[in-house]
Amino acid sequence: MSDSQQPYTIVIGLETHVQLQTATKLFCGCSTQFGAPANTQTCPVCTGHPGTLPVMNRRAFELALQTAAALNCNIATYTKWDRKQYYYPDLPKGYQISQYDLPFSYEGWLEISDAKGKFDPKRVRIIRAHLEEDAGKSMHDEHAGKADSKIDLNRTGTPLLEIVTHPDMRSPAEAKAYLTELKLLLTYLGVSDCNMQEGSLRVDANVNLHIDTPQGKVATPIVEIKNMNSFRAVERAIAYEAERQYAEWQETGKKLGDPGVFKQTRGWDDGAGVTRGQRAKEESSDYRYFPDPDLVPVTVSEERIKDVHRSLGELPAAIRLRLESTYGLTPYDSDVIVNQGRTFVDYYAEVAAAAGDGKASSNWLQQDVLRVMGERNLTIEQYPVQAPALGDLIKRVKAGEVDTGRGREVLQRMFDTGESAELAMKTLGIEQVDESALVALCEELVAANPKIVADVKAGKMQAAGSFVGQAKKKNPNANPARVKDLCLAIIAKLP
Repeated sequence: MSDSQQPYTIVIGLETHVQLQTATKLFCGCSTQFGAPANTQTCPVCTGHPGTLPVMNRRAFELALQTAAALNCNIATYTKWDRKQYYYPDLPKGYQISQYDLPFSYEGWLEISDAKGKFDPKRVRIIRAHLEEDAGKSMHDEHAGKADSKIDLNRTGTPLLEIVTHPDMRSPAEAKAYLTELKLLLTYLGVSDCNMQEGSLRVDANVNLHIDTPQGKVATPIVEIKNMNSFRAVERAIAYEAERQYAEWQETGKKLGDPGVFKQTRGWDDGAGVTRGQRAKEESSDYRYFPDPDLVPVTVSEERIKDVHRSLGELPAAIRLRLESTYGLTPYDSDVIVNQGRTFVDYYAEVAAAAGDGKASSNWLQQDVLRVMGERNLTIEQYPVQAPALGDLIKRVKAGEVDTGRGREVLQRMFDTGESAELAMKTLGIEQVDESALVALCEELVAANPKIVADVKAGKMQAAGSFVGQAKKKNPNANPARVKDLCLAIIAKLP
């Protein structure tokens, strides 16, 4: 069922936990390196031994400040730490150090859009972005007859930035677009590697429906979806949950606010493509927050906040606009380039300057450079053809010295040998065909192919493509576009 046919509106808010790229944990000196043997990166502080005292990681706070500024948040000049009480095997202290009523940043926004035009640009409002420590990891052995659970506390105490949105998204596609833009922003800032497979970025989605009825709108109970390990999984889980909630409402009529109807936490089963009930969703009162007595409040001066804003540099949204206004790119093209990272953007700008054509440069990078990078698992820093050299090749293609097809052969030669475009063309025997020789070749082809001429005169213009193949056999350096144009012009003059 398409969005326009749905008898309800999906209401989505996201909670994103981002692991900050620090060498040590938030309140102790243990390493945050991923992949170490279980329970080898712990100490009395992060495992909550009596008598230990936490000390805040200044680097984590600086990274959090940068993110808050980039997300257009208000940054508090005074913030404190709170203990969030809950009992679970992977939380050895019995509480998590987090922030409750005085988060260090709040009331921000992130603008999202869809370059393919599936929805209009919009701002997703951010309620708060606050620091907290991570819990450990529970590992469940689901082999028959075992059902053991093991705990790895290496992750305990790792610095997290929790970013909570308002329920502003109205489709799974918008939720995915928000996460994609957020990840891009965080990687441009260098505050996190955002590797979902390693747990550096984790997402919970709060979803419910506003259903149109003859009596007015009704809302279904809010469900928090967990255990989603990719943006595609988030999209699929929200779509499934919307359909499940609507089917349940049709069957039971239960709605938000009814007695005995509570918020629920459900886990996403990616293999089965369904959400499964886990527990009733906790409210803030269930966590019994109180100020952490072992940590002093943190103050930030207004001048420091201004310095953070000044240090951000050009962010993805601004770069897209620059590429579109400077080089005439479409939103789709600029989005593809920006999504490859800041270094790729710089490479593109160098290519476009050397080629003198922003659109053609974008096409070559998307169709040829990115393809080879994907096939060879290369970064743009490892791509051997330097930007000025690629720009020179594109300029020669635009000037008609070599056609696009043979230009790709030249690029491959440049990739393999490091030769310039000029030398690669000479090595491959590519040279520009004299115009008079090309005209003579086309006149010969037209005279030798009366049936093709008749088809073209009858309006079957695609028949002229046959001239190109014949011309390439006689002279591999013949420019296909020029051959076609000349043949059509010669035919147009025939009686």
